[in-house]
This record gives sequence, C-alpha cells and structure tokens, in this order.
Amino acid sequence: MPCQFVKSLRKNIRIEAAVKLFGVTKRLGVVADTHCPEFMNQLPARLLELLDGADLIIHTGDINGKDTLDALRLIAHVEAVRGDHDRTLDLPAWREIEVEEKRIVIVHGNRGRWLEEPNTLLWTLSLGYYRPHRGLARDLRRRFPDADAIVYGHTHRPHVETIDGVLLFNPGGVHQWNPATVKRRLEQRPGWFEWCWLQVARHLRRFELPSVGILEVSPEGIVPSVISLESGK
Repeated sequence: MPCQFVKSLRKNIRIEAAVKLFGVTKRLGVVADTHCPEFMNQLPARLLELLDGADLIIHTGDINGKDTLDALRLIAHVEAVRGDHDRTLDLPAWREIEVEEKRIVIVHGNRGRWLEEPNTLLWTLSLGYYRPHRGLARDLRRRFPDADAIVYGHTHRPHVETIDGVLLFNPGGVHQWNPATVKRRLEQRPGWFEWCWLQVARHLRRFELPSVGILEVSPEGIVPSVISLESGK
C-alpha cells in the first residue's frame, strides 16, 4: 500500500518527515541493531522471512550500512533513524510516523557517553549479568510526551512496557554479543582497544538471543510481540 508523506514542525528541531498509513490493521516489522556489515556479513534469512508481508518496516538504528536498508526495502517501505554506529548514514536522530491515527516515535535510545561507557564496562566485567540502561524507557517517555508508542533499540534487549498509557517497545537486537559472535569479530582483526574489550567479552555467561519485533496497529490499539530469530524459539 502506498504511503502518504506529510511534514511536521517540532520545537527546536528541524522539520522531520512523518508517514501516514491508512486502512484497517497494519503489520509493522520492527528491527534494531543489525550492525551489518560491521559485525554481521549479511542479514539472517529468518529475519527476512519474518518481515515478509509487513506493511512497513521500522529500523531503530545501528543499521551500519546502506545495503542493509536496501535489503529491507525489497520487502516493504522502511522508516529508519540514526544510531551511534551510523555515522555514515544521513538519517534523523528520531522521527514520528502515524499509523491508524496512532503516533509512533522512532528513536535509537543512546544517551551521553559519560552514562553509556561506564554501563558498558560494568556489563562486560560482569560477563553479562549486570543490566545497563535502567530508566531508559521512562527517559524516553518524558522526552516524547505526545506519542502513543515509542519504539527504540540500542540496548540489544527486548522490552515491552506501558507507561502512563504509552507503549515503550524494544524488539531486542538482530546482532547479539555472545562467545560465537565475539570469536567471529576477533577473526576480523579489530583495533587494539576493541580487541582488548573482546578478550573479556568472549567469556560472557549471560546474553540475549537475536530477535525482531512486530507491531499490529489498528484504530483500537497497538499489539506488540517479540520473535526470536533462533529457529524453533
């Protein structure tokens, strides 16, 4: 179904493009943190299978390569935002779309480095047991008070929560750090700083499975779901 683009002006930011979809119930595929080709050679086949038939695909950032967006565009129209690993992509930091009269904000979710880097260090040293990014969902709720739903990524961890009537939805990451992906990255001969970090990360004991999200949007509401990219899970 074709998309109708409109423009909206937000205080203190440049004019952002929004997309409106009209109909009955829309199926939105929600993708986050593909890091392709940075950490993955190609998108998983199961991801593309699960997105097949979507009316719209949302990518919440850390895309990493234009080819990744092109592959998703073969399935459906894509609305994407910039993550902290997307320095070469000309994308907005956030955007708002309207689907079935529901205002959905798309944002990556990264915060200042003085908050992010200590959290990453603690997560690594704890071998994955420490849970960083506490309070992120509420921070986003305060930042976008007029949204019906806020879709974000960055944490590589699925999250579904309703705060003051607003859906906060993170589909989890397509790319996940675990002993296998760390080994693959080490074989690519990264820089010395990352190599040092990977020497600890290769001993991770707790990690998430790769996943993708689906939003079923209708005039009555938004129904979220998270689907594992591991076969049979």
